[in-house]
Amino acid sequence: MSDTTQDGAVATTARPSADDSLSPAQLAAKYGLAVSGARPGLVQYVRQLWGRRHFILAFSQAKLTAQYSQAKLGQLWQVVTPLLNAAVYYFIFGLILNSGRGMSKEVFIPFLVTGVFVFTFTQSSVMAGVRSISGNLGLVRALHFPRASLPISLALQQLQQLLFSMIVLVLIAIGFGSYPQLSWLLIVPALVLQFGFNTGLALIMARLGSKTPDLAQLMPFIMRTWMYASGVMFSIPVMLKDKPAWIADILQWNPAAVYMDLVRFALIDGYGSENLPPHIWAFALGWAILFGVFGFVYFWKAEERYGRG
Repeated sequence: MSDTTQDGAVATTARPSADDSLSPAQLAAKYGLAVSGARPGLVQYVRQLWGRRHFILAFSQAKLTAQYSQAKLGQLWQVVTPLLNAAVYYFIFGLILNSGRGMSKEVFIPFLVTGVFVFTFTQSSVMAGVRSISGNLGLVRALHFPRASLPISLALQQLQQLLFSMIVLVLIAIGFGSYPQLSWLLIVPALVLQFGFNTGLALIMARLGSKTPDLAQLMPFIMRTWMYASGVMFSIPVMLKDKPAWIADILQWNPAAVYMDLVRFALIDGYGSENLPPHIWAFALGWAILFGVFGFVYFWKAEERYGRG
């Protein structure tokens, strides 16, 4: 439709478009537009994570390399730190408090070192998870990627660090009379299940820590309490033999104690199945699935909120 103006020019009147009657949401749906930063579906999120698997591995390795880059001993601190902790615990709990009663020295020292190394794996994963979002806000705000990549890669970093420590742990076990045997192969599924549990817990703590940064200051006290309740420095059944049986059962079935006992049973000659609670492998699998699945879904639910505010 056109009109003639006073100077003879022809003016064209725009005709209404079919899009004019559509709402913004309808227009977005029509042309395939999506909200920036919107949370993807769970299946799509898993696919995005799989697509970033090389980034997850590279990020964990970079963090591991940079962790002790300023120290003269470098990566040796990955092994020296838990060994020093084990030495302190042996002096206090082994020599002074005699918490290893009922176990020979050949069993107690590998028992203690194994507990320290395996619990440190969980402790470090939790502490890294708490800071995984709040400590990487620049990365989170600058780039678009599934945020679960960060806590997962940091849990993977702690697994790599544990594998370095396992070399020393094996040497200690051999030095105290526990020689390689088929039971040592059980260490692999035990650590895989623990990694699944740790990753789920790290994802939970990552979401909580992203909104409450002060949680990072509280967690060392919580982790220390958990360590003392998990039998890192003593045998739970021996120490609680005069207490109601249900107390020892609860402490032995907690995830940290379950994974420590499985590695001890696999590695230490003289630490037999009588020291394990019944159905321990079922508990190990259950804790890994429960925390792994719940932690992943719980973290994914807040995907679009990380790095905002």
